[in-house]
Amino acid sequence: MPKKHSNVTIFKFRVIMDTEHDVFRDIEIETTATFEELHRALLDAFDFEEGEMASFYMSNETWEKGLEIPLMDMRIGEGASANSMSNTTLGEMVTNPADKVLYVFDFLRMWIFYIELIEVKKDMPSTIYPRVALVYGDAPSQDSKEMDLFGDATGGDEMDEFGGNEPGDDEDGDDPFSDADQFDENDFDGSYTQGEDY
Repeated sequence: MPKKHSNVTIFKFRVIMDTEHDVFRDIEIETTATFEELHRALLDAFDFEEGEMASFYMSNETWEKGLEIPLMDMRIGEGASANSMSNTTLGEMVTNPADKVLYVFDFLRMWIFYIELIEVKKDMPSTIYPRVALVYGDAPSQDSKEMDLFGDATGGDEMDEFGGNEPGDDEDGDDPFSDADQFDENDFDGSYTQGEDY
């Protein structure tokens, strides 16, 4: 159960789900929270269940994959102390508004979320964090996307781009990291629901 701490700094993230329709959540969380806590907050916000592998990737303006922060560090022996969600805090990696992070959940279904820091602020009295501050759109069910058991169902561009290769081999030419499929604030009609505390 989250506990209330006073006088702390809060990150407000906009988390956009890579879906055909605009679906996003604004999540507020303490800067001292770990990426594992953000991982759980994301799953709660989109009604997904734990039990699948996941990773965060530090990113840039063009949503390129950078440093990986995995759910578990799979390495053994020397170097086993590398970053993982449980030992890396948000404040270590994210500092300024507009900083971007990619989140991938379930490596067979490849659910991708685009995370952008939109505000750094002080906590509100009597508020428990993490919390969903804004909800827009209905998230698809976790198992609505087909599994990619043979490595080809997600499309060439998605796998190429995510693997660091140049996109362009997919038949329809879609680039999952292009801004064209992202939430367009000009189209946003202001309709949303306020989120509830966790």
